[in-house]
Amino acid sequence: MGRPKAVLPLGAADTFLSRIIRTFHDAAIDEVVVVVGHEAEAIATSLASTGVTARFVENPEYESGQFSSLLKGINTVDRPGVLAALVTLVDVPLVTAATIRAVVEQYRRTRAPIVRPTRGTEHGHPVMIDRSLFGELRRADPSSGAKQVVRAHASAVGDLAIDDDGAFRDIDTDAEYQRLISKR
Repeated sequence: MGRPKAVLPLGAADTFLSRIIRTFHDAAIDEVVVVVGHEAEAIATSLASTGVTARFVENPEYESGQFSSLLKGINTVDRPGVLAALVTLVDVPLVTAATIRAVVEQYRRTRAPIVRPTRGTEHGHPVMIDRSLFGELRRADPSSGAKQVVRAHASAVGDLAIDDDGAFRDIDTDAEYQRLISKR
């Protein structure tokens, strides 16, 4: 898109990143960790005026792909007492706090190794990944990323039917971004 998605304006007071962090806070997520790579300092600085906070972790290997950032995040949060990680992408900024709470609650009820929003055959974000899968993620083929692990452990009990378009809406191109902001 020619610029980091994290800093794209979303409304008068938010960027993609600040909106996601604010929504996670609204959903009562204890610790929000943001993995940054390209233009890390600019992204962290952009958050200063938004009134939201998060823990930033730099991924110096960001050029090797999104999966390296996932692993950096998993390695950051993996410590005694952590049961799972709730993961989302910066290009899915419209998910609601209600969806996040529903994913967390589904995980608490079922302890399914993967909990994710679903709509028909689609799956969305955020995805809850049980700590028992962290090692498998670390051993996964980087060219396949997390998909092979998520698909191998997805289940009917972990798939959560959600009526939240924001959980399924990736903003991947400038045209998609322009459509999004023209409707706001």
